[in-house]
Amino acid sequence: MHKISSFYGIIIMMFYNEHNPPHFHVKYGEYKAQIRISDLGIIEGKLPARTLGLVVEWAANHKEELLEN
Repeated sequence: MHKISSFYGIIIMMFYNEHNPPHFHVKYGEYKAQIRISDLGIIEGKLPARTLGLVVEWAANHKEELLEN
């Protein structure tokens, strides 16, 4: 898994050639989640509300890059 970004203790990672739907992984302290790129919904896991908000905002600003990855 490659780290593609980190901010405020949030780590964003991606596996290449991983299963569908296209998604990325988030780690924040003890929390982990997989986020779908298409609608930025949680596939699996849990994040605190404020952290999820920051991740969704970040992902919305980087959606094309995420899809390319």
